[in-house]
Amino acid sequence: MEDQKMQTAHALLSRQRLIGIALMALAFFFFSMLDTTAKWLNHSIPTSQTVWSRYVFSVMFVLMFINPKSKPGVLKTKRPMLQLVRSFLLFASTMFNFIALNYLQLSQTTAIAFAAPLIVTFLSGPLLGENISRDRMIAIGVGFCGVLLVARPGFGGIHPVAFLSIIGVTCYALFAIMTRHLAAHDSTETTLVYSGLVGAGLLSLVMPFIWKNPPDLLVLGLMVAMGAFAAIGHYMLISAHRYAPANVLSPFGYTQLIWMVILGYVVFGDVPDVFTLGGGVIVIGSGLYLLSRERSRQPIPLEPAA
Repeated sequence: MEDQKMQTAHALLSRQRLIGIALMALAFFFFSMLDTTAKWLNHSIPTSQTVWSRYVFSVMFVLMFINPKSKPGVLKTKRPMLQLVRSFLLFASTMFNFIALNYLQLSQTTAIAFAAPLIVTFLSGPLLGENISRDRMIAIGVGFCGVLLVARPGFGGIHPVAFLSIIGVTCYALFAIMTRHLAAHDSTETTLVYSGLVGAGLLSLVMPFIWKNPPDLLVLGLMVAMGAFAAIGHYMLISAHRYAPANVLSPFGYTQLIWMVILGYVVFGDVPDVFTLGGGVIVIGSGLYLLSRERSRQPIPLEPAA
């Protein structure tokens, strides 16, 4: 009887983990669609307007389900300044990433973005007081070599704007560290609502002066769709963590590189070169090694910046 109960519990746990993994993969598919749409829209409207669309419509979709009426007290935060700084870092990260998408392939920005967990681990020492062992420092160094292989600065590599992509990833790493810190003070719903407020608010102030009318209904529809992709992606990401622990889910965040390669080829005809793929493999390998070292500790955040 006990064996049957254990088998049933094990089967339920396995099923929940599979659901979580499926939701994780779908979340990063929607994040990939978000970046693909942003790159496409950058050819029709100003990049700042693309970023505005991502935040305003995302906030609108989030507030449809999470608002003071459905979740009383959701706007109350114990760390208001930290929430605003975190929201600004996400906005800066998105702006740098979307500017980089004007010149780089989707696979290139994604390979660089995968350095975020490495930067989080590196900054966790001075910012959170966490001990960084020698082998973890080596893994971080190897991972950054992978980023350099993708960018190849000074060696006829990709467009110099890749530097902006690296700055954006650093902003996101700080955003992730603040997210970890805020988890002890505010609810997930509160932090989710605040995530897009700074980006939506700041760009809405300047949008009347730089607004360019969408040339057709397709562009307008894609502007709205970006908000939906962001909201659905983040909802699935949160839902995935209800079914499985982060150390099980995190490796499947790297499926984004597969989505980006496919979408880059289908939509833009881009074929990633051997340096991008090789560098991406090195960065992913370093991230997975760090993840394996973190299994007994707090997992490395692997949420996308967009």
